[in-house]
Amino acid sequence: MSRIGKRPVAIPEGVTASVDGQTVTAKGPKGELNYVVNDEVLVSMEEGGVSVQPRDQSKDARSKWGMSRTMISNIMEGVKNGFERKLEINGVGYRAAMQGKNIQLSLGYSHEVVYQVPEGISAACPKPTEIVLNGIDKQKLGQVAAEIREYRPPEPYKGKGVKYAEETIVRKEGKKK
Repeated sequence: MSRIGKRPVAIPEGVTASVDGQTVTAKGPKGELNYVVNDEVLVSMEEGGVSVQPRDQSKDARSKWGMSRTMISNIMEGVKNGFERKLEINGVGYRAAMQGKNIQLSLGYSHEVVYQVPEGISAACPKPTEIVLNGIDKQKLGQVAAEIREYRPPEPYKGKGVKYAEETIVRKEGKKK
């Protein structure tokens, strides 16, 4: 039994939600998002919110039940408040700057890395060593943050590279004499 899937998704104040077949649509102050639920999961509107149930008791249906409820919860939260992801850059000479809508990264390569921020995501560089990403789609925001981090992931000896703000780098001990 999915503990997450049992609870209905509450519709926040200021958000309108609708269920059309397998598609859940949410409109709020930040924008509009929709999510197409897998066919193995039943979705219905109730007075308390959006309810999610597995079609049958197969392992596949039960495994998609909780994930579907979480995805619907994420679109409700996204259109109401939005999401934010912070990246930190560590290393001598490593920095980021905004170049129009693109992010220009100096990460120790012989060239500058220019990352084009996709539609629906906004980026800012309040400090040269910090990148702040905002958006209403949690999945897209996480993907953008992962792509930027991928240019220079943090290394375990000095901790140099691009890391998530909440991430801790497990440091290794260097060579011994």
